[in-house]
Amino acid sequence: MEWLEQILSSNSVFKLSTFVEYWGGLTQTVQLVFLSLVIGLLLSFPLALMRSSDNPYLSRPVWLFTYVFRGTPLIVQLYLIYYGSSFTLQDTFLWPVFKEAFYPALIAFVLNTAAYTTEILRGAIVTTPRGEIEAAKAYGMSWWKRTHRIIVPSAFRRALPAYSNEVIFMLHASAIASTVTILDLTGAAYNIYSRYYAPFEAFIFVAFVYLLISFSIIYLFKHLENKMMAHMKPAEAK
Repeated sequence: MEWLEQILSSNSVFKLSTFVEYWGGLTQTVQLVFLSLVIGLLLSFPLALMRSSDNPYLSRPVWLFTYVFRGTPLIVQLYLIYYGSSFTLQDTFLWPVFKEAFYPALIAFVLNTAAYTTEILRGAIVTTPRGEIEAAKAYGMSWWKRTHRIIVPSAFRRALPAYSNEVIFMLHASAIASTVTILDLTGAAYNIYSRYYAPFEAFIFVAFVYLLISFSIIYLFKHLENKMMAHMKPAEAK
């Protein structure tokens, strides 16, 4: 472990000021990812219901939306929204908001995760067991009541494993936010690397932080799956 002691004792990358910068980048990353996921999830529920509808006037526009945002790279979407807003909104009342890079990045991330989550939920909705739907109809439930009491909760439980992958994907994809001047976790690593010419220390530390967050997300979703799917487990023999 002599190499580790040498780095800690001689390299200025590990000064307190750099950890403060990492912390600022971490909070920016968590804020951006959390807001993107929450807003995207809220949007995806009605979009998934529209996507699974037999009415083409409801399903086709949502299909086009998901096709475009799943079929193009997120970084291209980010550039189009970031630079497009600077050209189209510069002389409008929205410019004081959109001149901050955070909000174009938030819009790009929200639209991207909403597209993926819509298809995840749509797949879970269309595979809802017919017996559950027929039982709800036999009980006299209206379309709206059986949708929000039976179909959506059942679909969300079954979509959890796939959605956990989407959450981790968005966490990793947030690293591109630094390309539009947002000082996220990766952006902090770039700054520290350019200041001290220490790429290995900077990026290995950031990779370790991403790993910790990813493992925490996996643990939380696993706990949530066990809790929400407890009724599906076989009863223990007495």
